[in-house]
Amino acid sequence: MSAATKLHKTSWCALRQLQQYRTKANFSGSSASIAKRNDLFNQEQRRQRDAVGRIDKIEVRYLGLPEDVTLVMNGNISTPFNCAQHLSEGHCKRSALALIDGSVPWDMHRPLQESCTLQLLNFHVSEPHVVNKAFWRTCSFMLGAALNRAFKPEANLQLHSFPGPNIKSGSFVHDIVLQTQNWEPAKEEMRALSAEMVKLAAQDLRIERLDVQQDLAQEMFKDSKYKSEQLPSIAQQTNGRVTLYRLGDHIDISRGPMVASTSFLGKCVISAAHKVAEEGPSGAFYRIQGVALPSGFQLNHVAFGVLEERSKKPSPARLPNEPFEEQQQLQLS
Repeated sequence: MSAATKLHKTSWCALRQLQQYRTKANFSGSSASIAKRNDLFNQEQRRQRDAVGRIDKIEVRYLGLPEDVTLVMNGNISTPFNCAQHLSEGHCKRSALALIDGSVPWDMHRPLQESCTLQLLNFHVSEPHVVNKAFWRTCSFMLGAALNRAFKPEANLQLHSFPGPNIKSGSFVHDIVLQTQNWEPAKEEMRALSAEMVKLAAQDLRIERLDVQQDLAQEMFKDSKYKSEQLPSIAQQTNGRVTLYRLGDHIDISRGPMVASTSFLGKCVISAAHKVAEEGPSGAFYRIQGVALPSGFQLNHVAFGVLEERSKKPSPARLPNEPFEEQQQLQLS
């Protein structure tokens, strides 16, 4: 195994030490790009908040336990999470996703634009399909953050994209490019990735959404070859707008929605890494796959082992070196 592709060791101590080394040694490279991307995200987030101007009151009709109630909130400022704060602490902790007017999935921290009905979804609702899809999409997003944290800078890791969630496939995925064509990860490396996912969950990081113009997205991802190539097609299908998500300092492109926080990730295993195509004279595309349960869900070792083995099978999702064929795929996930 080459030094360029060696992952951090699995012990918490080793992970912390190597991350400290990475931060000091590579700040002028990828870390500087991450910092710039976050600065632009923060600036645009503030600009959009300041542009709200006159605050209009909206009526949000909450439908659910303990009883239906009408809340008077601030249009383009108040979020479903703010509504949950008016109900109880339990609603805040359990609500992973919102449903607007009975049919529109909505991020918990995304401002509500007009009067509507509101349902707060958790993983125990009678029809969990919508929240499950958001959960799997979030797992792919978190995997991108975990990969960035786990690989050493000399691996020249580049995140490509993560296809939309396909629960029936048995795995969530994230596609990457490495400057090696013969990476075969050891079990210890896969455990290190799983450990990074667990760390993200423990940090309870809020997942933020921001819609931006294409030119700003191009500026934010100008150091990312693949994101820069994807953005024109995405913006063409979305009237020049691009939807971004952030957890911690990790920002990526996705149509969403996603669950409210990384804390909704429970038991998780990154189970497989498949080489799917070569890229240039020395690089290759790899598809990283995993399986997870929402927090609070328990399965015995044997049952979860069955899910883990299933998740190792190559995902049938569109490959990263294939052209986008459907409009709904253009937002990457």
